[in-house]
Amino acid sequence: MRHQRVIIATTLALAAAPALAQGGNAPQDTTPDPVRTMVARLDLDRYKATIKGLTKFGDRRQGTDRNRAAIDWIEAQLKSYGCTNTERIKYEYNGRQLRNDSTARVDSARGVPARGGGGGAGRAGGRGGDSTAAAGRGGGRGGGRGRGGNPVKGFRAPTGVNTNPLLQPDTALRRINAQWDSPGPREEVYCTKIGTTRPQEMYIIGAHMDGHGFNEAANDDGSGTALVMELARIFNAPDVQTEKSIRFILFNNEETGGGAAAYVRQRAPLQGIENPAGSGKYPEPKWLGMIQHDMMMWDHGMPGPDGKLSPEQRREADVNIEFAGSSKFAAEAAQMAWFFRQSNDRYATDYPAAVGDRMSNTDSGSFQDVCPAISLRENERLAHTGTGWNPTWHQPIDVFSTFSDKDFRLGLNAAQTTLSAVAQLTGAKLTK
Repeated sequence: MRHQRVIIATTLALAAAPALAQGGNAPQDTTPDPVRTMVARLDLDRYKATIKGLTKFGDRRQGTDRNRAAIDWIEAQLKSYGCTNTERIKYEYNGRQLRNDSTARVDSARGVPARGGGGGAGRAGGRGGDSTAAAGRGGGRGGGRGRGGNPVKGFRAPTGVNTNPLLQPDTALRRINAQWDSPGPREEVYCTKIGTTRPQEMYIIGAHMDGHGFNEAANDDGSGTALVMELARIFNAPDVQTEKSIRFILFNNEETGGGAAAYVRQRAPLQGIENPAGSGKYPEPKWLGMIQHDMMMWDHGMPGPDGKLSPEQRREADVNIEFAGSSKFAAEAAQMAWFFRQSNDRYATDYPAAVGDRMSNTDSGSFQDVCPAISLRENERLAHTGTGWNPTWHQPIDVFSTFSDKDFRLGLNAAQTTLSAVAQLTGAKLTK
């Protein structure tokens, strides 16, 4: 572990050197910056179109046909970008996300209730329904402790998970989301950019493609899934080479805690092993770091005294970069997080980045004690999302039409941040 920490620290220091070595009387370098060229290939309309493509599968709930169809679509898109080495993790998940005895069901043919059930309606920021006990705890002033023992400041709003399909007013979407989840086999797709000189080492860029709440899962986590897919497209362009490898993975079962854990369980023991021996091929390169993207677009600020939130993106919107301060790799993860913020300073176009040490409740948690891991989000997970800053979270209004171009652009700035940082960390260059 100590040896790995030295490698990571050295890598980050070397990668950061061009950004820090400014000023003085040295001649100005006029060589085109390949990182800036790659960042410029990110496009707001393409990012939006990828999110829109994901929404045709509804909330993509794990254990459903729509989830499986979305995985097939994602894989086809990755292949069209040049990611021809796509693979899948296969595992079993025997839990249930929804229980028929406690929630209403919808007849798949008609989009109407098949029989009665629970799923009461609350208010989330004055805009969405809520059917969990968490709704009763929300609202009013902060103070005391919130999720994860996090101190709550200012005002908070109700928050929770909608489990009532009837709260989705779009009957066509209600029909798409009608099938309940079933236990059984699960899959998640990934592809790999193979490094030219150090293929035995890699960074993992991830997001979860499943959603929850009888919606389109546009933000949670279509916004992160589209980000990873766009980065896969750019890094796999014919004129892009990287010294180290990069894996692009779209996890399944994040909402139930299964997919990322399955990946770590299956692949961690294979790290850095050449197979076949002498082939120069590494099916699972050594993990230098894992970067997760989960909910990228909504940063409208703290709710007011009435529990409602602004419908407009706040001027102070930022990209939140978090690591787990209590993890085994906290020091290395913190160093990586600060390097990502430096990359945001240099390459992102609209929104700054902030660093925090309370990463929680996303797929990077499965990696945090195995390698340095960080997550990028629209808000701090515990202090903000957990206290009602996002009324779209797991609610019927998490649909494409809810979000403005300012919201989509926040997600694009997160993409700029990760692309620029990983390009530097992996020694990316352009061959033409």
